[in-house]
Amino acid sequence: MTNYNVQLFGVAPDSIVDGPGLRFAIFVQGCSHACPGCHNADSQPACGGTSTTVDALMTQIEANKLIGGVTLSGGEPFEQAPACAEIARRAHALGLNVWAYSGYLYEDLQNDCTPGAAELLDEVDVLVDGPFVQALHSFDLEWRGSSNQRLIDVKASKAQGSVVLWEHHEEFPTKPPSW
Repeated sequence: MTNYNVQLFGVAPDSIVDGPGLRFAIFVQGCSHACPGCHNADSQPACGGTSTTVDALMTQIEANKLIGGVTLSGGEPFEQAPACAEIARRAHALGLNVWAYSGYLYEDLQNDCTPGAAELLDEVDVLVDGPFVQALHSFDLEWRGSSNQRLIDVKASKAQGSVVLWEHHEEFPTKPPSW
């Protein structure tokens, strides 16, 4: 295992708004999209945030026995793809699901040759893709900020060869895999 450095905007160790269930949300620092109206505008400058390691983040994730998943957000996770891919791999090894928010489109990420991008996409269960568009914002949207963004079931999309939207299934809380 590699212990990558991560430029971090912050974490929410018990998020209920960054995907279904109780999640550990990681907000990376740096985003070149600079979407007007971004809910984390302070995460956009690449020079901000604090430096940490994947090991340090995983120690926090492993200590939280109540979470059912990890969410990679930002900033832009695909701009720190190798580190985020390692986090996702380790989260899966713990039995957690992985969501990622990206201003890039799924189709563009499939063809992205940036180091680590393919590996990160392979480790993501659900991708919320596309830039935030203020004119399309609605508080009625589940797990996304604007109606142009899609919730993509990455594994099903890869198997089918075209985008398959993730479907919410009403689930009652279950015992986390770490118990």
